[in-house]
Formats: sequence, C-alpha cells, structure tokens
Amino acid sequence: MTPAAFRVRSFRFQWPADLLTSLAFEMETVILGWYVMVETGSVLWLTAFGSLLLLGTLVSPMFGVLGDRLGARVMLVSMRAIYASLAAFVLALTLTGNLTPSWVLVVATLAGIVRPNEQVMRNTLIGETIPSRHLMGAVGLSRATMDSARVVGALAGAELSTALGIERTYVLVTSLYAASLALTWEVARRRPVPDPGRAPGDASAEGHDVALVPSRRRELKDGLLYVLRTPELLAMMWLAFLINLTAYPISSGLLPYVARQIFRVGATGLGWLAASFALGSLLGSIVTVATGGPRRLARSVLVYTAIWYAILFGFGHLRSMGPGLVALLVAGFVQSIAMIAMTANLLNASDERFRARVMGVRTLAIYGMPLGLMASGVLIERVGYPSTISAFAAVGLVFTLLIGIRWRASLWQRRRRPTATTLPQRG
Repeated sequence: MTPAAFRVRSFRFQWPADLLTSLAFEMETVILGWYVMVETGSVLWLTAFGSLLLLGTLVSPMFGVLGDRLGARVMLVSMRAIYASLAAFVLALTLTGNLTPSWVLVVATLAGIVRPNEQVMRNTLIGETIPSRHLMGAVGLSRATMDSARVVGALAGAELSTALGIERTYVLVTSLYAASLALTWEVARRRPVPDPGRAPGDASAEGHDVALVPSRRRELKDGLLYVLRTPELLAMMWLAFLINLTAYPISSGLLPYVARQIFRVGATGLGWLAASFALGSLLGSIVTVATGGPRRLARSVLVYTAIWYAILFGFGHLRSMGPGLVALLVAGFVQSIAMIAMTANLLNASDERFRARVMGVRTLAIYGMPLGLMASGVLIERVGYPSTISAFAAVGLVFTLLIGIRWRASLWQRRRRPTATTLPQRG
C-alpha cells in the first residue's frame, strides 16, 4: 500500500531530493571528520569542525521568516545550489593537492551557515503540502529517508574514501548534490504569502508588492513571541536545546574520537559506529510510520528522551566495539521516536501562519550542539572521556525531568491548539 504522502505530487519529488541530500551530507561528515581527526589528532579540532557545521543555527529563525515569505521550494533550491558549489570546491582542492584541515574548517563554516536550516525547509514543505491527518506519517517517512541515507552514507563515505581516496569519492558527493538540486526544481511552487500579522482591514495595499513586504524584523519578533506565549512550544524548544547540548555530541559529533581513541578502529569502524546509530533511527522511523506513532506526542518525547540519556550513560563506559554498536543502535531507535514525536507535536501545535518560523526557532535550539561539542572537547582533555560522557548524560536526564515537571500542565494533558488570542498581535 502506497503511503498517503506519495499521493501528493510535490512529495514524490521532495522525497528523492531529500534522500540524495541526506546521503551526501552523511558522506561529507564522515569523510571530512575522519580527515580532520587523522591529520590533526586533536579532539578540539574535531569538535571545532562539528561546531562550524552548525553555525547557521544562529540565523535559523530568519530562515523560517524567509520560508514563510518565499516558500520552502525557493529556499531549498538556493540552499542545495550552495551545497553543490562547496562540494565542487572541495573536489578541486583534493584534485590539486591543496586540501588541508584549515580549508576543511573554512568549507565547514560556509556550509554551516546554510546546512542546519535544511530540515526547517523540509518540514515546512511537508506542512504546506500534506493534509494534517497524515502529518505524523509524512514526518516519519521523511525521517526514515534521512536515517536510511545516514546508514548508507556513513558506510559508503568510510569505505569509498578508504578504497578510492577522497578525490574520487567527492566526485560522487558533488554528483549527489547536483541530482538533488535538479529534483528540487520540480517541487511545488508557492507564491509569496501576505504578512500574517497584517490586520484584515489592511487589504487596500494588496495590489502593491512593496506594501506586501513587511519588516523581516517584525516577522521574526512575532515568531519568537508566538513560541514564548505557547507553553507547549516553549517546553519543546527548551528540551530540543538540552538534547543538542548534551545528547547529540555523544551520539554523533564525538564518534571519530571514540573510533580512533577508545575503540582503536579505523575509518571503516567509524562508518559502522555512525551507521549503527542511523540504523536504529531508521528502525524507529519505520515503526513510527507503520504504527502511526504515539498518540500522546509530548509525553512520548519526554519518556524516550530519558531512555536515550540512560543508554548514553552506559555507552560512555564501554571499551569494545561490539557492545558500542548495540548501544548506539538502541540509542538511535529511541532518539528517532522522540524526535519524530517532537516535530509532529510542533507542527500540530503551531498555527499554519507561523509554522515555518516555529520550525526556524526549533532549529535555533541546535546551537546547543556546537556549545556541547566544544565543552566536551575541553572536558575530555581535562577529566577524561568516561567522566565527560557521564556528566553530560546525567545533566540531560535531570533537566529532562525538570522540563516535564515545569510544563506538566501542557505536556501531560491533551491541550487545545493555539487560538487567535495567543497569536502575536500587530503593534
């Protein structure tokens, strides 16, 4: 039986485009992350690389504003053209023998301005094109696409770069980005929408383009105020920041260090570690799509996040590859269910006029990951790897419980969707 999302023409192009982009993302991250770790031997260089890839989280609310104004298709086309250009630049550096860790950080900085906002536009496009009753399935399918690409991309990036070298592997990476860009051209077009904060009586200016373009600053402010005034959204934002600060650095950013310094394996071993977490995520996505996902979304986010932290605490004390793979597989599974439920909860709890801006604020929470990565790099060098992982997992678990207690009225009870009285008012 064909998933309901594929009945929408736009999604039939969005899905393969997203798949190819995610595949290229994962290959690049594994290839360049391992390159930096091997060339420098420094966990601080590695965490700097991972942090720079997330630089764009600082401007993610503005990407949400642009997504509301211009449409997700325009944004995705522009962003994927940038990915392809940067990949071609790295390819040129490798072919001429000029690639260095410093150049990798430069490219990571440029890509990092745009790349963290990719998921904002994907989710916004899903919200624009998929009926609300199929949102959970569509988000789960989108997540499954990303997770399957991570499994294949992690293994392919590690194996191909080892067997063929970075030069030939980057030919494939650049080609994947180019193909994704071509498919994105066929995604549904949407005309720019009028200002959601404009009063209904202001329709006299509808014929003038200048009058339809409001202050981007005001739109951004309205989006932030909307989140702050909606308890359920605010709780999810704090939890998302916490997860990126304390969980994702362990599950992904530090894996090259774990592979080389803890498990004593090479690039292929790194590929298997990354693929194990991604495979767990894929299985979680498949289960969500097959079952329709949990009914109590907010409650599920809290429960599965707490389980995730417990698993990460144990992972930090493992010293052999086999148990590490199993731990990452299970961690990926519970993480996937938690994150899908969080995304669906944010989309359902948001007014459609503010949806892209809400997802943009959600991406802003990802800035916790570069902070967590840099902090973990410093702590590992001072107190050691096991103590650092234990501290991160313990802090994450405690604050997850505190968030659940602080916003229990919104998260543990079925709440009505925000009404016009909760929306930011003009002026």
